[in-house]
Amino acid sequence: MKFLDEAKVYVRSGDGGDGVVAFRRERYIEFGGPDGGNGGKGGDVIAEAVEGLNTLIDFRYTQHFKARKGGNGAGSDRTGAKAQDVIIKVPVGTQILDDDKETLIADLDAVGKRAVLARGGDGGFGNAHYKTSTNRAPRRADKGWPGEERWVWLRLKLIADAGLVGLPNAGKSTFLAAVSAARPKIADYPFTTLHPQLGVVRLNATEEFVLADIPGLIEGASEGAGLGTRFLGHVERCRVLLHLVDGSQADAAGAYRLIRNELAEYGGGLADKPEIVVLNKTDAMTPQALTARRKALERACGQQVLLASGATGEGVPAVLRRVMDAVRAG
Repeated sequence: MKFLDEAKVYVRSGDGGDGVVAFRRERYIEFGGPDGGNGGKGGDVIAEAVEGLNTLIDFRYTQHFKARKGGNGAGSDRTGAKAQDVIIKVPVGTQILDDDKETLIADLDAVGKRAVLARGGDGGFGNAHYKTSTNRAPRRADKGWPGEERWVWLRLKLIADAGLVGLPNAGKSTFLAAVSAARPKIADYPFTTLHPQLGVVRLNATEEFVLADIPGLIEGASEGAGLGTRFLGHVERCRVLLHLVDGSQADAAGAYRLIRNELAEYGGGLADKPEIVVLNKTDAMTPQALTARRKALERACGQQVLLASGATGEGVPAVLRRVMDAVRAG
């Protein structure tokens, strides 16, 4: 299934049904009277977060959602039928923004959460509504109120406990594949990962967390270089960042600072999230290089740096335990 995290859709609620002018005419009833019923309410357009979806690809092909008009009133004080609502099913974590892409309408971050995007029009009054002691035969009935229409943006921000960040070829996809059942594309060239990947990491029968692999950042990503920061929104909801640094490159500390700078430029509170720093690819370093690069990285980040190799599994259990503890603490 192709990944799509942004879509624009048009929604229109139903018009209200019309009220009617009607009079009661029955045998043996000397005085009749107005009995025109009111119109029914038009259908709403509602977005609902549901389980089992992790992409907005369906909205590439279906972009218009329209609810039906409410039923018209009838004689004998019969109110028109209310039109059915149109339910738009979206993945959990979907934000709904106005056409300007800035005004947040709703944030559907839990299963079953709903938001009314367009409210159906109310039904018009029939002439029975206007009957008074001085106006016993009103011939007034109202049209139904029109529904609402608008364009809205759907923006998906994946729900994950921890987010993998780092430069391209830092070993993020290899790490995710080693610790979960996810099978991301792995190759020896940068930008192998073109969209976020999710994996469930199970430490034991009772402990598990969701790990998101975010496509690699490069210098200038906050200004649009490479894949830009388009996918960083998916780690805004993460409780902890797992920062992988490629230990096979000479300047590990510089690589760390580059990513931290891009996170700060992006904003969204990413730079303030708890962070676990891992020097990855220990299998590709000599003991001397490993010691030197670890010390330099610890000076750069100001905390203990863990060692791991996604390819061999060395040090991975300790990293996962640290992440699990951070997720629980968050």
